[in-house]
Amino acid sequence: QMQHPFYKRFASSFVLAVFLLQTAGNAYASKDLTEVRQMAEQGNADAQFRLGVRYEIGDGVARDDKLAVTWYRKASEQGYVYAQVFLASSYETGTGVAQDYEQAVAWYRKAAEQGDATAQFNLGNSYYSGLGVAQDYEQAVVWFRKAAEQGYAEAQIYLGASYAKGEGVAQDAQQALAWYRKAAEQGYATAQYNLGVSYANGEGVAQDAKQAVAWFRKAAEQGLPEAQYSLGISYDQGFGVAQNDQQVVIWFRKAAEQGHADAQSDLGVHYAKGEGVTKDDKQAVIWHRKAAEQGNARAQSNLGIMYLGGQGVPQDNSHAYVWLSVAVANGNTRATEPRDFAAKKLTKPKLEAAQKLAGEYFEKYQPVNQ
Repeated sequence: QMQHPFYKRFASSFVLAVFLLQTAGNAYASKDLTEVRQMAEQGNADAQFRLGVRYEIGDGVARDDKLAVTWYRKASEQGYVYAQVFLASSYETGTGVAQDYEQAVAWYRKAAEQGDATAQFNLGNSYYSGLGVAQDYEQAVVWFRKAAEQGYAEAQIYLGASYAKGEGVAQDAQQALAWYRKAAEQGYATAQYNLGVSYANGEGVAQDAKQAVAWFRKAAEQGLPEAQYSLGISYDQGFGVAQNDQQVVIWFRKAAEQGHADAQSDLGVHYAKGEGVTKDDKQAVIWHRKAAEQGNARAQSNLGIMYLGGQGVPQDNSHAYVWLSVAVANGNTRATEPRDFAAKKLTKPKLEAAQKLAGEYFEKYQPVNQ
C-alpha cells in the first residue's frame, strides 16, 4: 500500500500563486508592490511574507529566490507562520539558500507548534525519513496525527499507512482504514486506492469486491496508475465486476502509458494472446521491452521467449539468452529452462558474449519500485 515518499513542498510557482490568492483575505493582499515593499521595510510581517512570495514567483519583480528567503526570514523571526513554512521549504529544497535539513526541521517545528497543519505534516515526514533529525517513527506519527486531525488529507493518508504497517504505532488495520477513508472522501486518489486495497484484501473491514472496485475506479479516473492497474486486474479476474477483456486492456494501457511496469508487461501478454485487442506480436514486444527495461522479471522472460521464437522480432538466440538470464537473475525461475535451451543453440564465443551482456543488463535493468 502507501509508501512515504519525500514530500515535495510548494514545488511550482503555480502552487505558490494559488496559496497567495487563498491567503489574500486581508488589507495587505490588494496593495500594489510599492506599498507592500514599504510596509515590509517598516516591519509588517504579513507584507514581508507577501513580498517574499512575489520574489519567489516573479510577480511584479524579477524572480529572485535569495531575496525571497531574505523576506521569509524577516517575517519568520516575527513568528509569522506561513513564512516559517516557506523558509523551511527553502532550506529543505536548497532554493535561495544552501540546503540544510536541520534548519528546515527547526522552522517546520516553529510553525508546527503554532498549529500549522502543513508544517506538522512536513515535520512528521522529516521524522519519518530521518532528514534533519534522527529517524523516529513514533514522533512521525505524533505529528501526522496532529495534522490529520485538522483534516490535512496527506497526513491522514500517511497516518493510515503507519497504522497499516505498524510503524511508530501498533499495527491496526481498522485505524488504517478509518484514516484512509477520511482522505478518500476528500477526493485524494492515493487514499481511494488504499481504501480499495483494504476492501479487496479484507484488511480492517469485511472483504467486499464491489467496494474495492468502486474505490479503485475513483482513483483510476483521477489518473493514479496503481489504481488503473488494479481496476484492470479486477476486470481480468471478474473481481467485483463482470469479466471484460476490452476493459482490461483499456485500464492496463492507461497505467502502462504512465510507466507502470506490471501493466506494461500484462498489456504485452494481451497483445501476444489477442485478448481484448487484436493479436499483434510487435506491440507485445514493445510493451514487454518497456517493462523489461524497468526490471520486470516476467516481461524479461516474455521478451526472451519472443526472441527465441522470432515472434514480433527477428529470431535471435543470443538476445533470447540475455533476457532469459536476466529474468532468472531477478528471480523468475520459469525462465531457466528456455534460457538453457537458448544456450545450447549458441557457439562458445557467442555464449560468452551473451553472458557478458546479460551481466550488464542485470545491472542496468533492476526492478523499479512502483
